[in-house]
Amino acid sequence: MVEEILSGVSPERLRRGGDHVATLAAALGLPRAVSRDVRTIAACYQPHVAIAPGADRAVARLVAECGGSWDDATAAVICVLVQACDATARLVEGHDPPVATTRRIAPNGDEVIVDLSGAPFGEGRHACPGKDHALALADGVVQFSRLHEGPEPLILPNVWDVASASMFVAAGFSAIGTTSLGVAASHGLADGLGLTHCPTVVLARKLVRLPVPITIDVENGWGKDPADLVAELWELGAAGINIEDGRGDHLAGATDQARIIGEMKRAAPLLFLNARIDTWWLGRERDATVTRARMYEDAGADGVFVPSADEATVAAVVDAVRIPVNVLADRPITRWRDLGVRRISSGSLPYRCALAAAQSAMNAILRGGEAPGALHYDEVNSLAIPMI
Repeated sequence: MVEEILSGVSPERLRRGGDHVATLAAALGLPRAVSRDVRTIAACYQPHVAIAPGADRAVARLVAECGGSWDDATAAVICVLVQACDATARLVEGHDPPVATTRRIAPNGDEVIVDLSGAPFGEGRHACPGKDHALALADGVVQFSRLHEGPEPLILPNVWDVASASMFVAAGFSAIGTTSLGVAASHGLADGLGLTHCPTVVLARKLVRLPVPITIDVENGWGKDPADLVAELWELGAAGINIEDGRGDHLAGATDQARIIGEMKRAAPLLFLNARIDTWWLGRERDATVTRARMYEDAGADGVFVPSADEATVAAVVDAVRIPVNVLADRPITRWRDLGVRRISSGSLPYRCALAAAQSAMNAILRGGEAPGALHYDEVNSLAIPMI
């Protein structure tokens, strides 16, 4: 029955960022939010583990989402989700085998513990039928992180709507980020005031349908509980976030910001957290840039972003941390690459260029001239993301 369920899911559909349990649930036709109940059940799935509070209610909710029938078919779907939960996470974390042992009962009733070393997905008639699916799920989770490990820096365009994202994906960019300025301004809001949580999440839910990893600019966290915020974005399919230590015209305390980063990583350990350091952006405590970078790395950050920093500071940060360093696209790519930078973000530049181009076009028409070349109507119309 499990094999029949998995046969209807192409592994390629699972090669996506975000919560792997939510991704598998969506591929099985269930809401991504069931991943919360799956984790509750997975925590007490083994017979030797005490049943967790709320586990029975979690099972009931899952049964309801599966159609309401307490039958073998529903049990098989729940089994697939539960068994993919912790095992896939351990696969992502590099455990080999992801499940060290499995338990069997011999014909005489004795318990037999089978060591899976050398056969991480079992073998023979006990081989795991979901090997290809598990590998695809794990690959999707780490895809964004791996983009920081290539021979060239990751070039990350930052977008403000679906059309701009689709355009950059069609042009061959391997990942997409959002720009808080673009999202804020396009909704009539000022950037940096923590007002864009709702429009950003609405946009993120659309962008994650694209075939590349998506990372979300959350400004300084929008005043939300850090753990709740990353859990929300991880569940909906985001591969990463960018969290800044700027607080309007001043900086958050480095210790407080490190605590927030730690809370976020504990809540979503596999989400790529890029810690933005605004010492140069705000022109404050510039000599503390390297110290902050080390503190944020120690707190669990997967990367650090030093917008507007000079080359000497960027080089010092690269030397000081083991995680990828991110800058703005304000120098030639080759220059940043030679300094050891692993990620180069456009920031709000594409949005500002789009506004400037629109203004230039209308100014030309107002003066009685012709607007410069533009994308054809059909080309823009084709940038819509198909519903899946």
